[in-house]
Amino acid sequence: MMPKPARLAVVAALLVAFLTTENALAQKPGGVLRMYHFDSPASLSLHEEVTFAALGPAMGLFNNLIMFDPHLSQASLASIVPDLATDWSWGSSKTELRFRLREGVKWHDGKPFTANDVKCTWDTLLGKSAEKFRLNPRKAWYQNLEEVTAKSDYEVAFQLKRPQPSFIALLASGWSAVYPCHVTPREMRSRPIGTGPFKLVEFKPNESIKVARNPDYWKKDRPYLDGIEYTIIKNASTRVLAFIAGKFDMTTPHNLTIPLMRDIQSQAPQAICELTPTNVSRNLIVNRDKPPFDNAEIRRAMALALDRKAFIDTINEGKADIGGAMLPPPEGIWGMPPDMLRSLPGYDPDVAKNRAEARKIMEEHGYGANNRLKITVSTRNIPQYRDPAVILIDQLKQIYIEGDLEEVDTVNWYPKVTRKDFIVGLNLQENGLDDPDQTFYENFACGAERNYTGYCNHELEQEFDRQSREADIEKRKRLVWDIDRKLQEDGARPMIYHNRAASCWYPQVKGLTIMVNGIYNGWRMEDIWLDK
Repeated sequence: MMPKPARLAVVAALLVAFLTTENALAQKPGGVLRMYHFDSPASLSLHEEVTFAALGPAMGLFNNLIMFDPHLSQASLASIVPDLATDWSWGSSKTELRFRLREGVKWHDGKPFTANDVKCTWDTLLGKSAEKFRLNPRKAWYQNLEEVTAKSDYEVAFQLKRPQPSFIALLASGWSAVYPCHVTPREMRSRPIGTGPFKLVEFKPNESIKVARNPDYWKKDRPYLDGIEYTIIKNASTRVLAFIAGKFDMTTPHNLTIPLMRDIQSQAPQAICELTPTNVSRNLIVNRDKPPFDNAEIRRAMALALDRKAFIDTINEGKADIGGAMLPPPEGIWGMPPDMLRSLPGYDPDVAKNRAEARKIMEEHGYGANNRLKITVSTRNIPQYRDPAVILIDQLKQIYIEGDLEEVDTVNWYPKVTRKDFIVGLNLQENGLDDPDQTFYENFACGAERNYTGYCNHELEQEFDRQSREADIEKRKRLVWDIDRKLQEDGARPMIYHNRAASCWYPQVKGLTIMVNGIYNGWRMEDIWLDK
């Protein structure tokens, strides 16, 4: 017999050979991934959009300077990896961030990518360029950015007004695509040009979006897929039945309710499904400029009327999370601890007591069973918005507020709320990443485009800056919790619940990682392949 050490060596060698062969044969190039898509975006210009309806199909058209590692489920500062930038470094003052860029990268139309494209992108975001975005929802992200300078064709510097350690997290978000200088914002809406692994084939609003493999992609072995076809089906039951019937390889990510996921699991047991947090909260938005909602006490009564557990039990079968502006732990990095959360106004689980206080407030302002406050409750016309809006209207009846539902198409919803053309609404706070700098500045800073309620607290904004400067994670968390608590106490945008949603796919879809603290990262799709 062979000696034991020799036998072990042979086994180890065979195992290495097996794993090497498996790895070499793992990724099969070719094939078209078929997905259904839940809604038709207004455009495919990422810098002018806020919905996954746009980002899902469009992220693969572009590259960032840096990105969150798509193979890790929780995005964080520690998971940032190179993309169009090969490396980066902070200057001694911590206010200059320099990137060295990849050479030889081409735009989809064959023109070379240079540092000037990076400068053009952020000059447009800052409003410094002659060309303007029609909507600029993430301009608030860059309130601390002084300027971007091309140091050479392949080196670029971001100059900040003050230190901001998590600035790189903003650049790593799926929304932070680099745009070409030579293509106008108008052209990018319908025929976007990127450097990404896929090129746009066609965009037929309300029908389909098709992308094809970029043969000149700078990662020579990517993408594995020949293309992706996104078929737009707005009816939830119709698209799920089509998936069960095998017409699609994958559902829209993070889009399935728990009952629909159970339907898939019972009728297509071979399908793989994951239920994860989305970092997209359901919240109440109230226009503070419209009487009587210019009265803080009326707004407080509305917040006290919320029965968050009823929303979660009805829509999510109990599987969702109650939190403030930041995604709750453990998936969320910055969310308030449960004991702090329970101490907030309206978060007391004694709903009857909360509503009694709310009715007293309403009665003091002349409202009651025989004099109800009649309002319109506006929301986007898709189930994720519509379903909680119906429950919201029912709950507001408990405090003498009578609401009629207004359903608004996707293409009109974001312009409508940006113009503050609403009285009361049910909205989703779509956080682009799990970081306070994004959440606070985009949604609650005075004058920010996506500060739909018009909340403005200049003293609290100084605290936004204070937490943003803090490099120590634990110290920063405590500052973030204090800010979040104040936002909820002020009723800046009452948070109803943080959603959990499911994604399903068939076993032939390989290389997929579902992120747990944000739906807007990880959809480059360059590592996905089909085992058919």
